[in-house]
Amino acid sequence: MVTRTVPALLLLLLAAGCANAADTGAAPAPVTSPSASDVVDLPVPTAKTSGPTGEPSAGRPVAGGQTITGTVTAGVEPNCVLLADSTGSHLLIFDDPAMRAEAAVGSKVTISGKSQPGMMSTCQQGVPFIVVSVEKG
Repeated sequence: MVTRTVPALLLLLLAAGCANAADTGAAPAPVTSPSASDVVDLPVPTAKTSGPTGEPSAGRPVAGGQTITGTVTAGVEPNCVLLADSTGSHLLIFDDPAMRAEAAVGSKVTISGKSQPGMMSTCQQGVPFIVVSVEKG
């Protein structure tokens, strides 16, 4: 009988201790607005007029760059476009929205830029390729 009473008594004490832990009697902390020192102003992004190297992007070759010709295809993720050649599939990364418009899905293009194999991407396919120029045809 004693062996059944001890575990029951311990369970009762544990439950009582948990009930007391939830009620500390302290008032909740008041909600306050952030002060001026808590707010950080970040710069507003502006439209870029240059390529990833800081140089004007209109048709300029990139040091160590490549030129690839092929048909633009849609990636499996939204807003991802690819171009394949003999070396594999390239995920096209555009700095300029006008260049991206020139490389519409289904169009045959010649692009210049630089492969960035270590670059992170949400597209999950192809080697990222920073595009600096696009020529149709």
